[in-house]
Formats: sequence, structure tokens, C-alpha cells
Amino acid sequence: MTSSDSAEKKSSDSYVQSFARGLAVVKAFNAEHPAQTLTEVAQASGLTRAGARRILLTLQTLGYVRSDGRLFRLTPKILDLGFSYLTSMPLWNLAEPFMEALVQEVQESCSASVLDGDDIVYVLRVPVRKVMSINLSIGSRLPAWCTSMGRVMLAALSDRELDEAVGRADLHHYTAKTVRDREQLKSSVMKARQQGWALVDQELEEGLISLAVPIRNRAGHVVAAMNISGQANRTSPAQMEKSFLEPLRRTADRISSLVV
Repeated sequence: MTSSDSAEKKSSDSYVQSFARGLAVVKAFNAEHPAQTLTEVAQASGLTRAGARRILLTLQTLGYVRSDGRLFRLTPKILDLGFSYLTSMPLWNLAEPFMEALVQEVQESCSASVLDGDDIVYVLRVPVRKVMSINLSIGSRLPAWCTSMGRVMLAALSDRELDEAVGRADLHHYTAKTVRDREQLKSSVMKARQQGWALVDQELEEGLISLAVPIRNRAGHVVAAMNISGQANRTSPAQMEKSFLEPLRRTADRISSLVV
């Protein structure tokens, strides 16, 4: 969406500004800032103190926020909003047994995610052991450009959309192996498009290697991705491809057959 498109939507009768501000307040809370003062929430959400206060008190009345008089925190009730999405997508309930069977077969962790803007969002995860220092769970977000699932889904974009996504990517160097420039990133995505899968070797985190394939609907459009992740000191990229690509593809095909 272009900035002019966004501005047009915001000025239209269908755009509810107060609702958008409420979502901005909810998104102001994260792992680094689980409890915040009114001033901090206002700054993080781009609102005035008065505007942030009205929204926080409304969320508190509805049970989504609690306060000790100074600090505000989200309550567990906020999870209802996220699980509304999951329950509206019964695919992931149907996919879970297939992913559990795959984990039993390969003895490595398996996850599924969807593309949301420039991030991937985890919608299902079946771990066998902790392989990342990042605590991943349903709803976790990671930048699409440096993950195997993200590159698989970026590969399904049109050329124009891909160029825009590559242009927006914040090429933070997570490790010594992280992609260094935009041409290299685009080349990696194009390789994923050509071969139908993506492998990321310790670009997001030292010691983490991940192999991903797409999940498609009946029209053949990529709607999600799933991966197998493991430890680089136990499994080389060549071993990952040789041992896990076919089981991963087979499972993805089974799940794809369930997607309308």
C-alpha cells in the first residue's frame, strides 16, 4: 500500500481513528516494555497523554489492561484477540497432527508461519528441544528477510512487491553470516523462488539452521510456510537438504491439500 493509499483510507468514512489508536496502544506493550507509565505509552503509540489515557482506561474497563495506579500492563484477556484469528483458521488445528508426525520422524522442531507485512508470524510450532535463545511461540514475529520461512513467502511475491520488500528490509547483521546487502538478499530470495525451498544457515542466530517450504491453497498460491529447524553443529546445510527436504515437502503437500 502506498502512502497516498494509506492517507486516502485514513480520510475516508470507513476509517475509525479511535479504533486505530486503541490498537497502537496495545502494540506499545512488548517483551522489552511489559509495564509502562502513561507518558511512556503515549510516546510509544504517538498519542497525546490525554488520548492515551482515555484509551488505557477504556481497555482497563474492558479487562484488557490493569494498572497499579502508575504502571499499566496488558492482561491475559488480550490473548483472546489473537486466538480469534487462530480459531477462525481451522487449518492449523488440522495441520498440527501432520507436523507432530514430522517432528517424530525427523526429531527436529517444526513451525508454520504466515507473512504479515515485512514479518513472519508464527501460527503453529511443534518443538523437540530449545534451539534458539529467542523464545518463540504462537504470535511471535521475526523479520521475513532473514528467515527461511520468510524467504519462501517473499519468493511468492510479484517482482514489484519483492523489490519493495527488499528495499524496506533493515539489514541488521545478526551474525557474521547474515546477508550483507540488498542484491545478495534478492539473490537468496530468487534462489528460493527457483528451487521451491529456502535454507538459512546461522543468519538469524549463531548455531541455528532452518529449512522451509511453502504451503499453498488449491489455486497454487502461497498462503503460509513451514520449516524444520536444527542445530548447525549437528546438521550441515547439505545434510539438512538430504535428510529433511523430502519429509518436509511431503508434509507441506498434505497440509496444502486441506487449504481451500
